[in-house]
Amino acid sequence: MFRNTSMKSLLVLILIITTATTSFAQTDALEHNLWYNAEKTAKIQIYKAVDGKFYGKVAWLKVPEIDGKPKIDIHNPDKARRNDPILGLLLLKHFKKDGEHEYSDGTVYDPKNGKTYSCKMTLKKDKLDVRGYVGFSMLGRTTTWTKAE
Repeated sequence: MFRNTSMKSLLVLILIITTATTSFAQTDALEHNLWYNAEKTAKIQIYKAVDGKFYGKVAWLKVPEIDGKPKIDIHNPDKARRNDPILGLLLLKHFKKDGEHEYSDGTVYDPKNGKTYSCKMTLKKDKLDVRGYVGFSMLGRTTTWTKAE
């Protein structure tokens, strides 16, 4: 009788540990690596926030400074934000997972021109297609990001 109870307790303990470990280990494929932009001049870190949506910020720049000063967001439409550094800048906002490899309903900010576009992303193994558009997805442009590491 004691053996049977001990075995059941051991099995329950193993089940609890396995469940806890797998629930903590479940991260989305977007979060596993840094992503190079198409030109490989920046690495973007994508993460899932507490609101359950995905965001991405600049984690590395090939050329982080100009004349010894950090690159700043000079094209930002908000004049008060034009001195914000590009490093750490939030480029991707509010993406929700839409299927196994699709992310939609987000926006992408382009610091090269200061514009924000509607955006959807598609994960294809080591590549991430980032499609920015105005209005309809057909009226847009896709760039492909690659895993940086």
